[in-house]
Amino acid sequence: MPLLRWLRWLVTALAAVMGLGMLVVAALLWLRLSQPPLPELPAQLSLPEGAVPAAVTFARDWLVVVTETGEVLLYDRQGRLQRQVQP
Repeated sequence: MPLLRWLRWLVTALAAVMGLGMLVVAALLWLRLSQPPLPELPAQLSLPEGAVPAAVTFARDWLVVVTETGEVLLYDRQGRLQRQVQP
Protein backbone atom coordinates (compact mmCIF):
# COMPACT_ATOMS: atom_id res chain seq x y z
CA MET A 1 0.00 0.00 0.00
CA PRO A 2 2.82 2.53 0.55
CA LEU A 3 3.65 2.25 -3.15
CA LEU A 4 0.08 3.20 -4.10
CA ARG A 5 0.23 6.23 -1.82
CA TRP A 6 3.52 7.24 -3.44
CA LEU A 7 2.03 6.75 -6.91
CA ARG A 8 -1.04 8.85 -6.02
CA TRP A 9 1.20 11.63 -4.67
CA LEU A 10 3.36 11.46 -7.79
CA VAL A 11 0.38 11.68 -10.17
CA THR A 12 -1.05 14.61 -8.20
CA ALA A 13 2.29 16.44 -8.23
CA LEU A 14 2.76 15.86 -11.96
CA ALA A 15 -0.77 17.10 -12.70
CA ALA A 16 -0.11 20.25 -10.63
CA VAL A 17 3.17 20.90 -12.44
CA MET A 18 1.49 20.38 -15.81
CA GLY A 19 -1.29 22.81 -14.85
CA LEU A 20 1.26 25.38 -13.74
CA GLY A 21 3.20 24.90 -16.98
CA MET A 22 0.05 25.53 -19.02
CA LEU A 23 -0.58 28.75 -17.07
CA VAL A 24 2.99 29.88 -17.77
CA VAL A 25 2.64 29.14 -21.50
CA ALA A 26 -0.67 31.03 -21.63
CA ALA A 27 0.88 34.00 -19.79
CA LEU A 28 3.89 34.08 -22.11
CA LEU A 29 1.66 33.96 -25.19
CA TRP A 30 -0.47 36.76 -23.79
CA LEU A 31 2.60 38.91 -23.04
CA ARG A 32 4.22 38.32 -26.44
CA LEU A 33 1.06 38.79 -28.50
CA SER A 34 0.06 41.98 -26.69
CA GLN A 35 3.21 43.77 -27.86
CA PRO A 36 2.96 45.89 -31.01
CA PRO A 37 3.75 43.67 -34.01
CA LEU A 38 5.79 46.25 -35.93
CA PRO A 39 8.21 49.00 -35.01
CA GLU A 40 6.81 52.50 -35.21
CA LEU A 41 7.24 54.48 -38.39
CA PRO A 42 9.19 57.73 -38.18
CA ALA A 43 7.01 60.80 -37.69
CA GLN A 44 8.32 62.42 -40.89
CA LEU A 45 8.85 60.20 -43.93
CA SER A 46 8.79 61.74 -47.38
CA LEU A 47 8.96 59.71 -50.58
CA PRO A 48 10.53 61.08 -53.75
CA GLU A 49 8.24 62.75 -56.29
CA GLY A 50 5.94 60.22 -57.98
CA ALA A 51 7.05 57.25 -55.86
CA VAL A 52 4.22 54.92 -54.82
CA PRO A 53 5.12 52.46 -52.05
CA ALA A 54 4.50 48.77 -52.79
CA ALA A 55 6.16 47.26 -49.68
CA VAL A 56 7.68 48.40 -46.41
CA THR A 57 10.21 46.34 -44.47
CA PHE A 58 11.82 47.02 -41.11
CA ALA A 59 15.50 46.12 -40.76
CA ARG A 60 17.61 46.55 -37.64
CA ASP A 61 18.86 50.04 -38.54
CA TRP A 62 16.88 50.77 -41.68
CA LEU A 63 13.39 51.25 -42.96
CA VAL A 64 13.20 49.83 -46.49
CA VAL A 65 10.52 51.01 -48.91
CA VAL A 66 10.09 49.31 -52.28
CA THR A 67 8.16 51.34 -54.82
CA GLU A 68 5.87 50.00 -57.54
CA THR A 69 8.61 50.62 -60.10
CA GLY A 70 11.00 48.37 -58.13
CA GLU A 71 13.11 51.18 -56.72
CA VAL A 72 14.46 50.50 -53.22
CA LEU A 73 14.56 53.43 -50.77
CA LEU A 74 16.60 53.08 -47.58
CA TYR A 75 15.68 55.35 -44.68
CA ASP A 76 17.34 55.62 -41.28
CA ARG A 77 15.32 55.40 -38.05
CA GLN A 78 14.74 59.17 -38.07
CA GLY A 79 13.10 59.02 -41.50
CA ARG A 80 15.92 60.55 -43.55
CA LEU A 81 16.51 59.04 -47.00
CA GLN A 82 20.00 57.51 -46.96
CA ARG A 83 20.18 55.55 -50.20
CA GLN A 84 18.19 55.05 -53.38
CA VAL A 85 18.74 51.85 -55.40
CA GLN A 86 17.41 51.66 -58.95
CA PRO A 87 16.20 48.29 -60.34
